[in-house]
Amino acid sequence: MQNYGSAKFVDNKVILSLEDRICETPEELITSTLFLDVLERYIKDLKKKGSRLLSVFGKDPSKIVNSDIRKLIKVFRVLEKMDLASVPKLLDNVDSFIKDPNLLQELVEGLYNYWRTFERFIICDSTTIPLDKRPYRTFSATIETLMHLVRQTYRDIEKNIIGRHPNVYRQVAAGGELGVITRIKDLELPKEKRYQQLESIPMIRQMLLYPPLLLDPPMNKRAGKFEQIDRNPMDLVDLTSNEWICYPAKVGALLILVYVHERFFELGFSLCNLFELADDEYLEKKPDAIYLYGTPSGSLDGLASMPTVFYEDNDNDILVGAVPNDDAYGYFGYLKKMILTLHNIKVMKQNKMPFHGAMVRIITQDDKEKTVLIIGESGTGKSETLEALRIIGDEQIKEMIIIADDMGSMDIDTNGNVVGHGTEIGAFVRLDDLQPGYAFGQIDRSIIMSPNKINSRIILPVTTYEQVIKGYKIDLILYANNFEEVDEDHPIISKLHSAEKALDVFRDGTAMSKGTTTSTGLIHSYFANIFGPVQYRDLHEKIAKRFFETLYGNDIFVGQLRTRLGIVGHEQSGPEEAAKALLDIL
Repeated sequence: MQNYGSAKFVDNKVILSLEDRICETPEELITSTLFLDVLERYIKDLKKKGSRLLSVFGKDPSKIVNSDIRKLIKVFRVLEKMDLASVPKLLDNVDSFIKDPNLLQELVEGLYNYWRTFERFIICDSTTIPLDKRPYRTFSATIETLMHLVRQTYRDIEKNIIGRHPNVYRQVAAGGELGVITRIKDLELPKEKRYQQLESIPMIRQMLLYPPLLLDPPMNKRAGKFEQIDRNPMDLVDLTSNEWICYPAKVGALLILVYVHERFFELGFSLCNLFELADDEYLEKKPDAIYLYGTPSGSLDGLASMPTVFYEDNDNDILVGAVPNDDAYGYFGYLKKMILTLHNIKVMKQNKMPFHGAMVRIITQDDKEKTVLIIGESGTGKSETLEALRIIGDEQIKEMIIIADDMGSMDIDTNGNVVGHGTEIGAFVRLDDLQPGYAFGQIDRSIIMSPNKINSRIILPVTTYEQVIKGYKIDLILYANNFEEVDEDHPIISKLHSAEKALDVFRDGTAMSKGTTTSTGLIHSYFANIFGPVQYRDLHEKIAKRFFETLYGNDIFVGQLRTRLGIVGHEQSGPEEAAKALLDIL
């Protein structure tokens, strides 16, 4: 058996680490240690199920040993090149394998499908060879090569068993589903030993994936909030470099280094559809925050009511977040929302106001431009209303530019205008309430999580980083109210006539829970944003008062938008009618 890099099985993941080349021929693939490992696991799985497919070995399944599996590999080596009749001419004692071609074909089909049940990641290490300087060639020689090789080997073996080519070819991503090129990078980290341990962790420089990518993480909901602690998580963990990888994220104008444990690689790699990957030039600046996603179990116990914590290192002007690698926290929301919590705290320290909402620049056919910000809890219909607006206003709207899909910040420019910035280039959206045609035409670039569960989600790119950080003057701010019915006294869009009244509504943060967290029923969250403002409420109050007084001083429309997304029977019609009202007011 031959080694091509190293392979590690972690839960339902296969992580294949390479420095240069991967196997290039069917012969090399079949004789690789990875092939043997997968086949042994597959046979073990068949034994557990008591599968009839094991009868190809011609003995009691309990007596199948390693030498039998290696003999099957020899059969595969012949079948990759020759037909079934050639096997007994070249190999001894193989009659049991070939006496029932249909059963052998089912076994091969089952092995192929078993391999594809794993989430398969390829990590190309450019420590000794500068693979990051030739990413396309690297991906072509690794992830692309493996994909074609696995399919070719599978098809050749099946064709030689049944004696004919298939009529239908399905070009699935049969090799790796996602590949990354990593490199050790010199960073502007604090000089203390606790931070210097991060220097040895490989950093993602380029990525390749085959969307739409289907993932099934351990959890599909998030619980609780992120709590501040008085101990630095960097003092509580000893990071093993070969179990971690760094995704350097551009979050708005900030740099946040996200360190992901291998147990959650599928979630960490999915950040590529949500946050811009920082380039080498951007990495020359000091990071604003560090996030350790997947610290050893128990390392954060006793520090807060939940081990989802952050620490403010004032001496080094850096924030540190941490979440343990327990299955209970294996949900993309713990990754995304902690990153955004760190962002929000940082911008508040800069006297900017973070918001939890969707912001879009709308250009009408007569070239009028308006920037709309809809603030509200998750599941209140922000994105759904804007997408309905895109569809309904097709003839009146020339262009809709997404600036923020979930989180952003407001600043006051030199002219006294309130301007908005985003944080993400992508969206993390519920599949349950999607409008027809939703996903901004990017469904073929998406990552889909927990498609068979409540709160199934899709991560997809929706805008560019340039639009996220540009800064647009805000013309209309609405609170997304998903729980009130519409009547004469409660129109779809109603104006809030004073800064004090507006602050009361936004501060109360009332919403009907839609199952995006473990909360149910009517909930209240401070400014619909438990990701920073709650933890720094006194600071946020001063900032919010200044911003709302500025909005009203500039005669900016501030009001409520009743989407009714939380009312049974209005999941589709509510956002559609809200979009019509929004189009009228624009």
